[in-house]
Amino acid sequence: MDNIEKLLKQLTEVNGVAGYEREVREVIKPCFQQFGEITQDKLGSLICKKTGSSQRPKLALAAHMDEIGFMVKHITKEGFIKFTSLGGWWDQVLLAQRVFIKTHKGDVVGVIGAKPPHLLSDEECKKVVEKKDMYIDIGATSKEEVEEVDVRLGDPIIPISNFTILANSKTYLAKALDDRVGCALAILTMQKLANINHPNTVFAVATTQEEIGARGATTSVELIDPDLAIILEVDIAGDVPEIKPEESSIKLGGGPTLLTYDVRMIPNLKLRDLVVDTAKEKDIPLQLSAQEGGSTDGGPIHLHKIGVPTVVISVPTRHIHSHGAIIHRQDFDRTVDLVTAIVKRLDSKTVRELTL
Repeated sequence: MDNIEKLLKQLTEVNGVAGYEREVREVIKPCFQQFGEITQDKLGSLICKKTGSSQRPKLALAAHMDEIGFMVKHITKEGFIKFTSLGGWWDQVLLAQRVFIKTHKGDVVGVIGAKPPHLLSDEECKKVVEKKDMYIDIGATSKEEVEEVDVRLGDPIIPISNFTILANSKTYLAKALDDRVGCALAILTMQKLANINHPNTVFAVATTQEEIGARGATTSVELIDPDLAIILEVDIAGDVPEIKPEESSIKLGGGPTLLTYDVRMIPNLKLRDLVVDTAKEKDIPLQLSAQEGGSTDGGPIHLHKIGVPTVVISVPTRHIHSHGAIIHRQDFDRTVDLVTAIVKRLDSKTVRELTL
């Protein structure tokens, strides 16, 4: 493994569902400390400030460190654990998943189960099992046995899924790529900026609780008060069976993506065009994307005070919001190069003219 693969492995294998990001923050913090001054908001979002040749404009590079997961909501008298979702899960991907329940005394392993198909009618077998009819089985036979291993209501639950380099050596499979990829982009961009002159002050931000309402972005933007924001994310790759080009034309290996629309934000148009022009000048392939479902930390950030010019730049990703997503290394590297090149162009005059 090279250093980037090691970083992605470390970031994706650490566990941190929305609201429970402490372990992720402990991985990101020493990375950020190499580049600048560290602060934290009161929801746990981590901020690294690196001053260039000028205090202004202030640029935010925001990525969320939480992943989707679950939380214990009930323990049955027979010892089965009912759960609620933290983030958007597709019911079809849940059954038979192994999970960690993170208790205050350590991890407890279980598996997500439901009524077996042998006991279902033919009509029931045709239906998707809903989360409300699932449970987590840790091998207990009573509620007391569950309590003996210190599982309690409110404990977070995370899928067990290791970072894996796939056969072609160019693609990576892991959980939590949404959005530890963005966190890695922020770290690598700050590393590239470490020894060069840039005409601004950059704030790399690892936000909390994006998957349940972009809450950390809402609080951390108050602390930074940026003049411009770049959201670092994953985007839905449409190069899999049954997806029509008009639904998504994004492809793995096709380069970074630029979001032109989501349900909470239309990007600043001049900043959007600056991204397109920069990619062309640097000979970086750029894919344009629109999402009619879902949103990013850009939602609350672009509405801060009287408005913040904001764009979303992403790495194409297959199978997001599951325990096994896939990215392409070349897309990741090109995204770092693109974001770094954009930051170097954003002086006071350029940022001021974005809203004229």
